[in-house]
Amino acid sequence: MAQLKITLVKSTISQTPYQKSVVKALGLKKIRQSVVLEDTPQTRGAIFKVSHLLQVEEL
Repeated sequence: MAQLKITLVKSTISQTPYQKSVVKALGLKKIRQSVVLEDTPQTRGAIFKVSHLLQVEEL
């Protein structure tokens, strides 16, 4: 299965509590931190909710 490299590029300071929890669930804590996750529908849905804060690359 394909993998996605997800990088947090904007701060979550002015975001809603829901969006902060989605970013935390993706495993991101600091700006410019990256994680590699499997490309699943659940991951894609979480990325869609906070896409304005993230940079996504396919590996």
